[in-house]
Amino acid sequence: MARTRYASDRGLTSRMLVTMFLLGLVYVVFVAAFFAISPKFGAIALVVAVLFMLAQYFFSDRLTMFAMHGRVVSPEEAPELHGVIDRICAMSDAPKPRVAIADTDVPNAFATGRNQKKAVVCVTTGILRRLDPVELEGVLAHEMAHVAHKDVAVMTIASFLGVCAGLITRFGLEWGLWGGFNRRDGDQNTGLILLAVVAVSAVAYAVSFLLTRALSRYRELSADRAAALLTGRPSALASALTKVSGEIARIPTNDLRSTQAFNAFFFTPAFGRGVSVASLFSTHPSLDRRLAQLAKISDQLGRGV
Repeated sequence: MARTRYASDRGLTSRMLVTMFLLGLVYVVFVAAFFAISPKFGAIALVVAVLFMLAQYFFSDRLTMFAMHGRVVSPEEAPELHGVIDRICAMSDAPKPRVAIADTDVPNAFATGRNQKKAVVCVTTGILRRLDPVELEGVLAHEMAHVAHKDVAVMTIASFLGVCAGLITRFGLEWGLWGGFNRRDGDQNTGLILLAVVAVSAVAYAVSFLLTRALSRYRELSADRAAALLTGRPSALASALTKVSGEIARIPTNDLRSTQAFNAFFFTPAFGRGVSVASLFSTHPSLDRRLAQLAKISDQLGRGV
């Protein structure tokens, strides 16, 4: 983690390390099983996965900003927004990121960039209209905690196994549907090898998907905690969470669909009304869990703990 005044959490850190260890273990088992079955199959998928990861790692800020139609704004264009960012930078002793605004009514915010030099903190026009300055400070402190924790880089690396396994599964199924499952090359049953590769890849993808989502939820809790302790106002962050979640529930479903692909980046996921299957595998903890943690921090601050 960069040298800032953002507080760390040993409990969350240990859980994140355990999750990363399990991801690494799944990766080792996956590679060993893969080469035991067929060392040549999937080389193209592996190359594509590496290129995808490198593109996401080096160009995540540009890709996300382009997709969200965000634009960097100067202090003259958005003096109040820059003022909040400047205040957080002074409190956290962190370098100032680029500041951007995305023109959408969906109330949210996100941070992207592989390190502090490339970081961008972006808010939507929807969240600017709905939050007061104190609530906005809590949200932006949360997003800048992600930058300080290098969460974009961590999650990009953590998701590599899932991307690789997913591509191999997809290519294997497509090849199999075109007759690959019935092929025989000499004495070798290519179809059975292909089926085994697809099965191993599918299992690796499912396990890595669940572990990556768990890691993402831990990092969201860590950012909440760091922001609450930095600002000294966990109630403001809790108010922002409650308000944004409630407002998102009122946004038309069609408008939400255009932004749901970026839920992993957002301050809070853009889910519609009710509980969907997607929310069960969310990148974010439940609202109740986040509010419970903030209430506990508020109690600790009140007792001077």
